Amino acid sequence: MKEGKLVDIKRAQEIAESPVMAHVTYDGTPIYIQHVDEHSHTARIYALEDPDTELSVPLDQLME
Repeated sequence: MKEGKLVDIKRAQEIAESPVMAHVTYDGTPIYIQHVDEHSHTARIYALEDPDTELSVPLDQLME
C-alpha cells in the first residue's frame, strides 16, 4: 500500500473548497471532506462508498 502524507488544516480547507476530487483517506477508506472546523481541528467527512454516514474526525487522521 502506498503511503501518503498527513493532511494539515490549510490543505484540508483547500480540498473541501475545491471542485476537483482529491484522493484522501481516513483509516484506509477513501473519503470526501465536507467541512473543516479550524477551532477543533476536525473535518466533517463521509466515505465515498457510504455517503449517508457522516463523521467528524481529527485532521491528523486524514491521509492524502
